[in-house]
Amino acid sequence: MNDPVNRPVRYGPYPELTWPAVIVGWILGLIICVSIGYAALVLGFSIEGSELAAILGWGLLRGVLRRSSIVENNINQTIASAVNGASAGMMFSIPALFILARSDPEKYGEVTGFSTALMVLACMTGGIIGLAFVIPLRKQMIDFNRLAYPGGIAVAAILKSPGAGMRKAALLLAGAAVAGSLNVLMLVLFGDQPDLALGKILGLPSWLNLAFFVSLMTIGVGFLSGRGGMVFGYGGLLCYFVLSPLLIGFGSPQVQEILESGAASVPNTMRSLLFRPTGIGMLIGAAVAGIFAAFPLVRSAFRSMRQAREEKGLAGADEMPIGLLGAAVVGGGLILTIIATFSVPNVGLFRGLAMAALGTLWIWIAGVIVSECVGRTNWNPISGMTLIAVTILLFVTSGLSTTSAVVSSVLVGAAICVAIAQAGDMMLDLKSGYLVGARPRLQQYAQFLGAWLGPIVVMILIYALDRTDGLGSEKLPAAQGQALASVITAIIGGDVPTWRYLAGGGLGALLAVSGLGGIGVMIGLGFYMPFNIVLTYTLGCLLRMAVEKMKGLDFVHEVGIPVAAGLIVGEALVGVGNAFYKILFVGGG
Repeated sequence: MNDPVNRPVRYGPYPELTWPAVIVGWILGLIICVSIGYAALVLGFSIEGSELAAILGWGLLRGVLRRSSIVENNINQTIASAVNGASAGMMFSIPALFILARSDPEKYGEVTGFSTALMVLACMTGGIIGLAFVIPLRKQMIDFNRLAYPGGIAVAAILKSPGAGMRKAALLLAGAAVAGSLNVLMLVLFGDQPDLALGKILGLPSWLNLAFFVSLMTIGVGFLSGRGGMVFGYGGLLCYFVLSPLLIGFGSPQVQEILESGAASVPNTMRSLLFRPTGIGMLIGAAVAGIFAAFPLVRSAFRSMRQAREEKGLAGADEMPIGLLGAAVVGGGLILTIIATFSVPNVGLFRGLAMAALGTLWIWIAGVIVSECVGRTNWNPISGMTLIAVTILLFVTSGLSTTSAVVSSVLVGAAICVAIAQAGDMMLDLKSGYLVGARPRLQQYAQFLGAWLGPIVVMILIYALDRTDGLGSEKLPAAQGQALASVITAIIGGDVPTWRYLAGGGLGALLAVSGLGGIGVMIGLGFYMPFNIVLTYTLGCLLRMAVEKMKGLDFVHEVGIPVAAGLIVGEALVGVGNAFYKILFVGGG
């Protein structure tokens, strides 16, 4: 029997966890992971890959493979976003080792000699532990608390509209073509992406730092963020258009010294000495305040896990077995102990066990906090959580050589960072599944199927980009990696800019308890990031607000967001492709 369009009628449940969904998820996950990983190095923060995966999934599953199951595409986007989960986790932590080695070769030159295999295995293990901890929270946070998970709602809307998804896929590809073509043109004409030095053209003082980074990817990320992303811009504007004039006007000795030193870049010198330490303090302060505010959530998490154990017989059809999740936590903890013990010489079993135990406990606490934050605001406080974790681990490794202490701490810290990213992504995807009628258990298995691939991809990407462009360079600032490197240097060297950290920490804590999720971190990054990138990002936010006012919210979601996502993918893929071209044909750049 055929339907009106001469397609066979399908009886039984809709296809869900199928090989086409798995394979398409892996393929799209690779593309998204590379794109967002590259963007995270440029912009200093990451974005979710679920919406991109859902849009592109309809393009492949429906447009090419002629499959139209909503829940099957939901599995595709779950796997793809799980692959991408490693991009933020690793890009926020591992680049610190390369930045340290380049900044002080004599002291930190050997930290990049870490075992790549152990680093990848640690990140895979962290992802597994993070997922195993957060899955039992699903009923509490989604079924009972009914948290919004705005990103999950947006993905569900795409999944429910196959026809609209196809149009969005075409728009995304068009945006990718435009951004990729412009990036190729910039590389041919300038050999890099230039700045538009508007301040210099207008004859403004150099400390105003009025320059724009020529990057459609950066505009695209700003467009996706919209009004909420303006906070990032406010941080940079506060530095260069408020604090800089005030410091110069009041005759700050340190600023006068910078102005008279003939520094090649006055704004970068001011950012390095004045604004960046304050921004790091804000990141840490916001994270610490978030932990104290999350104590009630920790109690809820205990209750959820207890209920999961009690209901394991009744909920077996909906959830992964709680015994299997418990085994994953215990097994992951043992593997993390072995990795920490053998990551560098002389760690010892006792210290390795302590690092793994603290890391596992922190994964659980951070996973609860992240699940709540993502559920209420779509903001993931991953950077501050990682800074705190590595700081704690550095104290555990005190007594080891500098290289051993740094490598082992960052290795376990990277595992924690990936775990936090996977936890937030899992809850967002489970919300999407809840809204489209997917089976949670299959979606949970799908997340595990995708989590192993990301660390391999990101590790290759890190080595390639560091070899060609240099992590921490002007092109790839790797702001989160630089923040972590600065904290490590301060702790080991005993040269902590205490009053700036404390001032930033106090401000970050106040902003964190303001009820405006993520504002402390975003303003802190505005202090921290090169202002040319901040300004270009802000243009994207303003563009989103203008389009929303003139064309309406529907146009933004149906046209603007897919095109903006394409700008990210197109420019990032050309940037990564250029790096591999240099390695293969130019000898590493």
